Amino acid sequence: MPELPEVETTRRGIEPHIQKQTVADICVRQRQLRWPVSRGLKKHLVGYSIRSVERRGKYLLVNLETGTLLIHLGMSGSLRVVDSDLIPDKHDHVDIVFSNQSCLRLRDPRRFGAVLWAGKQPLQHKLLSSLGPEPLSAEFDTDYLYRASRQRKVAVKQFIMDSKVVVGVGNIYANEALFLSGIRPTVAAGKISRARYETLLGHIKAVLEKAITAGGTTLRDFVSVEGNPGYFKQELLVYGRAGEACAVCKTTLKEIRQGQRSTVYCPRCQR
Repeated sequence: MPELPEVETTRRGIEPHIQKQTVADICVRQRQLRWPVSRGLKKHLVGYSIRSVERRGKYLLVNLETGTLLIHLGMSGSLRVVDSDLIPDKHDHVDIVFSNQSCLRLRDPRRFGAVLWAGKQPLQHKLLSSLGPEPLSAEFDTDYLYRASRQRKVAVKQFIMDSKVVVGVGNIYANEALFLSGIRPTVAAGKISRARYETLLGHIKAVLEKAITAGGTTLRDFVSVEGNPGYFKQELLVYGRAGEACAVCKTTLKEIRQGQRSTVYCPRCQR
C-alpha cells in the first residue's frame, strides 16, 4: 500500500503538470472502487482549472474553484500524467482530461482506491474529519504525543499507526522509527516515558523525511507511460529483515504479527 511518503511524492510529481490546467472532460471506466466514484463530477470539474494539489494523510486533495476532489490510491493505485489519446490499460479506471490534451490517469488494479467529491469544505468530509495531526507538522510534538498516550494500553506500534493519533506513520516507518528509538513495539503506549517519546518523535519525523527525499528521484515517473514509483529504495534496518542479524548488535531479528501486520524488532536493542 502506498504510504505517506509515496503519496507526498505523487503530489509533488503531478502538481506541476496539472496546476492551472483546465479540465475538459472526465472519463470513468470503472465506478466500483473502494467506494463508488462520485457521480456528477463533470459539473464540478469540466470548465474549471486546477488551483492546487494538497495532501491530508494518504489522501490527495485536488482543489478547484468549485470545491475539492479527494483521491486515495488504496492498496495498489498510482497516478500518471499522460497524453489523453494514450490507449488505457484494463486497470486504468479514471481519467481527468485537460484542455492541453494531457490527462491525469488513475490506475488501480485491486480497486481499493477512491475518487470522491468533497465540496468546498473537504476537511469536514467524513474520511478526513477525525484524522490526527500531520507527522511533519509543528502540531505533532512531544507534549502532544505524550499526552495522547496516557492510560493507553495498546501496544506502542499500533498507537503510532493509529490515524486518529497521527496520520501517515505506516508499517514500514513505524518498524524503523521504533528500532532507531530502542523501543520494543509491544510495550504499552501508556508505559513509555516522555523522554522516550521525544526520541521516538524525532525518529518518526526523520524516517519520513528521508523517505520523501528518496522519492524525489522518481518524479520523472509521473509523466511516463510506465510511471509507478512504488516503495522507494532505502536501506531498511529491520523491516523485511526477520531472521537476519541486527545491524547494531548482530542479534537475530525477530518477527511477530501485530494487528495483522508484520513487526520486526531486535530483542536486545529494543526494550
